[in-house]
Amino acid sequence: MAKAEEGLGKETVEATSGGGVVTVVVTGKQRVLSIKMAQEAVDPDEVELLEDLVMAAINEGLEKSQELAASRLNALTGTFNLPGAH
Repeated sequence: MAKAEEGLGKETVEATSGGGVVTVVVTGKQRVLSIKMAQEAVDPDEVELLEDLVMAAINEGLEKSQELAASRLNALTGTFNLPGAH
C-alpha cells in the first residue's frame, strides 16, 4: 500500500479551463505542480475571469487526481478483498 501511495506522488494528471487558456498539472497526491496561462488570459481588465479560470482548472485537476488515486488504491485493495474497500 505504501508503494502505491508513493507511486501516486509521481503520477500526474492535467486539467484545463477556458478552452486551454489555463492548464494545471496535479499529482496523484493532490499537489499542484504547475499552473500555466496563455498570454491572452492575462488582461488587467479581466482579473475576475482569470481567477475563475484558474479555480476551475485547479478543481478539475484535483478531481482527476482523486479519481486516479481511487483507481490505483482500489486496484490494490481489490486484490486483497478487504472488507469495506469496494
